[in-house]
Amino acid sequence: MLYNNYSLLVRTSLFKICLSRGFCSTAHQVFDKSPQRHTTSMLDKGYKPLASFIQGNVLGKKPTKYQLCTALNCCAKTLNSQLGSQIHAKIIHTGFDHNLYINSSLVNVYAKCGLTSEALKVFDEMESHDEVSWTSMICGLSQNGQGKEALCLFKEMLSTLVRPNCVTYVSVISACTEQESVFKCGELLHAHVIILGNESNSFVVSCLIDYYSKCGKMDKAVMLFGSCTTSDDVVLNTMISAFAHNQQGEDALKLFVKMQNGNVYVSEHTLTSILDACGALTVLQQGKQVHALVTKMGSDQNTYVVGALINMYSKCGNIDEACHVFDQAVYKNNILWTSLITAYAQSGRGLDALKIFDHLVMEKRFHPDHVCFTVVLTACNHSGLLDKGISYFKKMTSEYDLAPEIDQYACLIDLYARKGDLKSAKKVMEEMPFDANAVMWSSFLSSCKEYGNVELGREAAYKLFELEPHSPVPYLILADIYAGAGLWNEVQNIRKLMNENGVRKSLAGWSWVEGDHRQ
Repeated sequence: MLYNNYSLLVRTSLFKICLSRGFCSTAHQVFDKSPQRHTTSMLDKGYKPLASFIQGNVLGKKPTKYQLCTALNCCAKTLNSQLGSQIHAKIIHTGFDHNLYINSSLVNVYAKCGLTSEALKVFDEMESHDEVSWTSMICGLSQNGQGKEALCLFKEMLSTLVRPNCVTYVSVISACTEQESVFKCGELLHAHVIILGNESNSFVVSCLIDYYSKCGKMDKAVMLFGSCTTSDDVVLNTMISAFAHNQQGEDALKLFVKMQNGNVYVSEHTLTSILDACGALTVLQQGKQVHALVTKMGSDQNTYVVGALINMYSKCGNIDEACHVFDQAVYKNNILWTSLITAYAQSGRGLDALKIFDHLVMEKRFHPDHVCFTVVLTACNHSGLLDKGISYFKKMTSEYDLAPEIDQYACLIDLYARKGDLKSAKKVMEEMPFDANAVMWSSFLSSCKEYGNVELGREAAYKLFELEPHSPVPYLILADIYAGAGLWNEVQNIRKLMNENGVRKSLAGWSWVEGDHRQ
């Protein structure tokens, strides 16, 4: 019996490998020579359409339209682009390349496998399009980072008689959520969803909640959630993630408790969100309760959940428990190592974080990515290790072939600025391939205040006047810099400028100090 089970496992695995590599003849030989019980096992695992296609292909039989469609659908489910391409060739050879349903299935295969150029080629050559082909193509573009193209195709679809379905809306709204170039189109899509009566679909509603939460319009996300006639597990899980993402941890916890009382299914994504909320609020006891639920659900080996647990314990000041969670993980990948390094860094143990990183790199146990380098540079920043931080920054390109992104540049700028080398910090801002954002200029301005640099402080403040015209912070910091340098006339001018620009001093802890006609 043991031999038979082992033989079954080997044959089934070999059958899958042959299919995934496109070796149809070899797959057929494995399939054909298997005992009946083995064959049944292979078919039960969703490979029956492919097995049927392969058997007919090797025997020289012309496949039916049904066989081709079902085989293509199986390729789409298993992301088997190689076999999909071979079936495509068979479709052309057998003269089925003008069949609407077969071509729609073919578009779906290429789109699901990320081959959008091939999918578009088939799509453009089709004489007509149905709901499947339109939706598959839009979904493929959206999932592969081509949101603008997805939206254009959606607009083209609206000019036809084919109506978009819920999957179409989810795909195009997701494109707006993830890509800045089409970010503003989400609300127009929401209106369109209501017009066509799809506002009750839980997946569409969840997608819209996610969209509003990620563009900072939580009032609309909450209003949409409140208008749901039935809040199922999909919508509830999304709303919790939205609260956590927008630093509304208390609301996330309240809704999580409501879900628990109602025995609603909790996804692993929700577990990571609620653990992030516990960490942000530093509520250790609630975090431990969620940890118990993680263990009960059997999610204690999920990489993202484990990473969230490590993050929660470290933010709550329990680095020992964070290390224990890490040690219990069977498979330690880049994500978990980065989580551990982050835990040490945010617990004020930056040197320990750097030791772990250096040890891992030396033993070649992982390949650091952009996120990891951001953590490492932040640890250098908090530990005041300017030279070491510069060295790590240079290693990104010299040793790991990583082009620094804006987050790593922000860390480097902050490193220079905190050490008082304001000229070098400004030089990095001027020479980097990104426009310095408000966060960078704000950090730089604070350093100018700390070191009393009037000239650079003035330049930073005026940049922030442009980037954040309604914020009183840069005005007040610049006034502080002037006051520290004894430039009281300039302090008066800042107050006048605030009045002229309609900026109100609304921050607690800031005040205008008067004495001897000075403010």
